[in-house]
Amino acid sequence: MKPLEKETLHKETPWDDDKFHEECGVFGVFGHEDAAALTALGLHALQHRGQEACGIVTFDEGNFTSHRALGLVDSTFSRKDVMERLKGHASIGHNRYSTTGEPALRNVQPLYGDLDFGGFAVAHNGNLTNAVTLRRDLVKNGSIFQSTSDTEVIVHLVAVSKKKTVIDRLVDALHQIKGAYSLVALTEDSVIGVRDPYGIRPLVLGQLGDSHILASETCALDIIGADYVRDIMPGELIILKKDGISSLFPFEKTQSRFCVFEYIYFARPDSFMEGRSVYEMRKQIGAELASESPVPNADLVVPVPDSGVPSAIGYAAASGVPFELGIIRNHYVGRTFIEPTDTIRHLGVKLKHNANKAYLKDKIVVLVDDSIVRGTTSRKIVEMVREAGAKEVHMRISSPPTSYSCFYGIDTPRTEELLAHSKSVEEIRDFIGCDSLAYISLDGLYKAVGESKRNAAAPQFCDACFTGSYPVELVDSVNHCAGGKVSGMQDRAAQKR
Repeated sequence: MKPLEKETLHKETPWDDDKFHEECGVFGVFGHEDAAALTALGLHALQHRGQEACGIVTFDEGNFTSHRALGLVDSTFSRKDVMERLKGHASIGHNRYSTTGEPALRNVQPLYGDLDFGGFAVAHNGNLTNAVTLRRDLVKNGSIFQSTSDTEVIVHLVAVSKKKTVIDRLVDALHQIKGAYSLVALTEDSVIGVRDPYGIRPLVLGQLGDSHILASETCALDIIGADYVRDIMPGELIILKKDGISSLFPFEKTQSRFCVFEYIYFARPDSFMEGRSVYEMRKQIGAELASESPVPNADLVVPVPDSGVPSAIGYAAASGVPFELGIIRNHYVGRTFIEPTDTIRHLGVKLKHNANKAYLKDKIVVLVDDSIVRGTTSRKIVEMVREAGAKEVHMRISSPPTSYSCFYGIDTPRTEELLAHSKSVEEIRDFIGCDSLAYISLDGLYKAVGESKRNAAAPQFCDACFTGSYPVELVDSVNHCAGGKVSGMQDRAAQKR
């Protein structure tokens, strides 16, 4: 397997790794002659959900065709010869950012298998918390895995199921897995969408003429001119076929726990999720943050671009303090073109951000960002703003302190690497070097996104990265403690995809 393991992308620069990363985006089309082209466009709109690899599988006149590659959507699916091969009226696609497991071609989705009922392809956004356990049992019983992805577990469970129909086999498989997932699957006569019982990861339904679309976010519907129909419900399995749409709810109903971090950072701001405008939610979070943690005599509200912009707009509007782009982002630097020597590492954030000195000199500045993970980027940005001549630098964060790792499809550092897990707010303030630091409160976050406050007995969202309250059992995790919380080091090997 060594050649495959070498087939990897260059990781982003060390200073880019101080953010949480969404893992994947999915897209599916049924009933359109340009299904592959629409899927490529949809994946382009979802590029922010995964930049390491992408793939499309189509079905046409008895044949499944697949193209998967490492790299971005536009470089992969702009080739005429590739798109001409991807014929058919039905298609599914996937963008990948690996949380665990190497970014090798064998892990690129959608995954496909020739099963006894015909071809079956699946693409998955999320993370299965019992994949290692299931995989071990499947291998003992003769299954041969070709990837390290937890998504392949689903393919094998469908393959070995004793049920008769494809849907019954898939339901049988779903009843055995635990975790957070939104998936799309392709068979010879249907495109299928499924959302986990807690609805942690997003999935929406759209319509384009007589064709139907499944996508991780509504922005992917916008790019192809499709109309948003509705969100797929938590625990819903929806089937798109020639004779129309049908759905079933194969799971026991439970409390929805949609990932609240989608509103804070992951989703594109022009998307709607669970009936809420992501952009409006971020502005409201900023307004609530201003109400909770004002900065007396502030001259400017400055976002840390780009993720801090909507919340900074909300903060400025609520506080009456002018909004300015005091930091300019270089959008053409993503992956380093220079070997990161000590000198380049010292330059760090300046490759991506630069101070707008004319607006910062002698000013009391409020910096607004979405989160602090390890704190290394925040520290460099505060230093940069001070070097530009700012009189005072105050940091305001539009999420509560991120103190716990995510096991549900978000790439996060180990728990002990999260600054807020072991340090107080004052200790973090001292580490990043700002004059004051404040996070939005947990109840304030809930209020900003439309709830009166957090229901401690039955939280309305998944907020495990703030609270350590994990809604789905972490079967493969080795460090459990009472109440379902995880302490100490996250065992990445146990979650290897």
